Amino acid sequence: MAEWQAGLPFPISLARASLAASKRLQAQHTQKEPDHMAFKSVLSVTGADHSDKDVTIAAGLCAEVGANLSVLIIGSPPLCGSIPEWPKRRAAAIAKLEKRYRQIEKFSHDMAILEKTSRDIQKLLGSLWICYDVDTEYCDQASVGDAVRQRALCSDLTIVGPALLNDIDLGPVVINGSLFDTGKPVLVVPKGAEATLSPRRVLVGWDSRVEASRAVREALELLSGAEEVRLTLVDPEVTCTGNGTEPGADVAAYLTRHGARVLVDLLPSAGKPAATVLAQHAIDTSANMIVMGAYGSRRPRERLFGGVRRWIEAKPPLPLFLAR
Repeated sequence: MAEWQAGLPFPISLARASLAASKRLQAQHTQKEPDHMAFKSVLSVTGADHSDKDVTIAAGLCAEVGANLSVLIIGSPPLCGSIPEWPKRRAAAIAKLEKRYRQIEKFSHDMAILEKTSRDIQKLLGSLWICYDVDTEYCDQASVGDAVRQRALCSDLTIVGPALLNDIDLGPVVINGSLFDTGKPVLVVPKGAEATLSPRRVLVGWDSRVEASRAVREALELLSGAEEVRLTLVDPEVTCTGNGTEPGADVAAYLTRHGARVLVDLLPSAGKPAATVLAQHAIDTSANMIVMGAYGSRRPRERLFGGVRRWIEAKPPLPLFLAR
């Protein structure tokens, strides 16, 4: 390429090269890097006797963000254990034989339901433009948590839909296995809620605890894409530690660096539970989703599940994003 000398017209070839280099440099500074927190693998757990509502909700979310959907169908446990010593008396032996026959018959019936549910779900998902896989497990109550944990460990998000939320036997162990045993987030979608992974307005319940921080971190993809994020603190205390001298300012700055549009709301409880204040504020701000930390230890899992159900039943039907 010819060199340009002072006082001479700037060569067109150099001008074009300079303009192209300038555009490339500008694109490098302005182009948004791919978010490593994007949801690419979503887990949906359902019971063999549940409707396909939960799977349909999860499939819609996966179609929205281009994620793979993994469906785990939980069935009744298989027959196990050795047959006890056979009674010597004829009447007792006949009664035990009839009982064992009924057990086998029930298991065969449950297995047929599980296989039918699997076929129906595969047919449903096959008609949609998403990537998916369907798996089944025969589990007793004590083993469901481990089965869910194994799948949730390799997923970005677990969806808890209305049917699972209404199942007081299966629901608690699924939340325990997916939330407490993995550290992965859970999205609770109650009946009547508009499920989305691209909410326009999000309310974040913040209290400077580890669980709240983890929830914010896991929800970065949602928060950075929202039009408005209401960072809400109830009765915040101004301290040198914890909330700091300006409650909410530090986490608001953190979210802003990730591209979120944040407003900080400091609300008095006026003697009401914090959950009630947050729920009302979600209504007042027309929020599409609530993000908050899941508190409590692994042991009282039913207490957490019951708390989530009470929250859902008493509050507006909004998706609830939980992490710990």
